[in-house]
Amino acid sequence: MNTAPILPLTIEQFETGEFDPDRLDHEAHVYLGWLYVQAFGLSEAVRRFDSALKRLTEQLGIPDKYHATITWTFLLLINERYRDNEKWCAFYSRNSDLFCNSKAIVGRYYTDTLLFSDRARRHFVLPDRLAS
Repeated sequence: MNTAPILPLTIEQFETGEFDPDRLDHEAHVYLGWLYVQAFGLSEAVRRFDSALKRLTEQLGIPDKYHATITWTFLLLINERYRDNEKWCAFYSRNSDLFCNSKAIVGRYYTDTLLFSDRARRHFVLPDRLAS
């Protein structure tokens, strides 16, 4: 994983839903999260990204795909690792763990019981496990 893939999705496309949803894989989610954190800072990034993702899953008829705790956790991790003025390729190279096994990343902070609860799907919940 030496070079970052080119992900030409924009915030505007994501917020309006004007793109091919097949392009929205895990890497694209992380890329968009990085764009949001870069553009808006953490609190506004969480508000806007979360709202856009809920809206998109509703539009696509897959509202059960939305998971608040996973969404917020990745945005928090992206924000924690973000460096001012860092290009996407550099962020991608430094954070390969965010792209390899998302379940393992989130599992460092959450037990499956909590993470896959209805409450955690609908609302962000604090971790019940310390990261190792």
